[in-house]
Amino acid sequence: MSIALSYFRWAFIVTAVGLAAAFWLGWGYSNSLGGAVSFFLIGLVLAVLEISLSFDNAIVNANKLKDMTPEWQRRFLTWGILIAVFGMRVIFPLLIVVIAASIGPIEAIRLAALRPDEYARIIGASHLSIAAFGGSFLMMVALNYFIDEGKEVDWIRSLECQLRRCASVRGLEIALVLAVVMVFASVLPAHQTGRFLFAALAGLLTFLAVEVLGHVLDARQAAMTAAARGGLGAFLYLEVLDASFSFDGVIGAFALTHNLFLIAIGLGIGAMYVRSMTIMLVERKTLAEFRYLEHGAFYSILVLSVIMFAQTLWHIHEMITGLLGAGFIGLALFSSIRHNRRQDAT
Repeated sequence: MSIALSYFRWAFIVTAVGLAAAFWLGWGYSNSLGGAVSFFLIGLVLAVLEISLSFDNAIVNANKLKDMTPEWQRRFLTWGILIAVFGMRVIFPLLIVVIAASIGPIEAIRLAALRPDEYARIIGASHLSIAAFGGSFLMMVALNYFIDEGKEVDWIRSLECQLRRCASVRGLEIALVLAVVMVFASVLPAHQTGRFLFAALAGLLTFLAVEVLGHVLDARQAAMTAAARGGLGAFLYLEVLDASFSFDGVIGAFALTHNLFLIAIGLGIGAMYVRSMTIMLVERKTLAEFRYLEHGAFYSILVLSVIMFAQTLWHIHEMITGLLGAGFIGLALFSSIRHNRRQDAT
């Protein structure tokens, strides 16, 4: 137990510093103890929200990291986490406001600090495009995992065997994503269809571009040294994947508070726990020990992608998203433990 907790040492430190900063920020805005405690509690809830939504992200990260060189593993766990915390939790929401409101970045920061309600309104107006982009990207990630001839282990066999057999059909996963996009586009109001289609196709093309770029970069590195598998290409893939996972958390955070700085603190704390879980999964080879855990993560990603598409039509509470994701991972963990017991008994 103590060994497992040691992986979360930095996460605990960041939690203490972050919650203290949230308390201080609340005192600065309200000049009252009640306001400070309110900010403290919201920061804590945001951290829990980020952890619940991103546990599957840690599993997928670990699956990719185990094939990367130690040098690129270190780079992702240092530079990558900085990009994840500051890029997606701070810069990304600011960039949305800069583009949507046609203002400069300095003005966007002022808007976030002085007029948080207007800042949140602009973010909310961009929700359709964000959900469409993230939905198509994450659906491609999940389908690319299941529709794979080289996949050897099946959890839900009746479904996964059929998907694996279909892997010989070129571009099947792209066709499935486009079919889902067409269904949702057909029921959206006419004035939203253009934005939805543009963002969904951008998500699809981003996945394909990252895949192509990753193969090209890793092939060049492999030509220089056989040990250079899983380098820059895998790093870029994980960064885009983390960005897609972060969409839901960033947008959902505005349901709790409109303060950008408090959102950054809460989600940043959660991101540190995701980093710690990723390191633990890689170093302790947990994915190899629990054979279906990875399957649960990708089913969770598939469900999240459908929910993101559905959010273009209805509001779906983030708690539902988190519980569904945790449910699939929990079932996969239970199935893995049961499989291990059967193996030990034979």
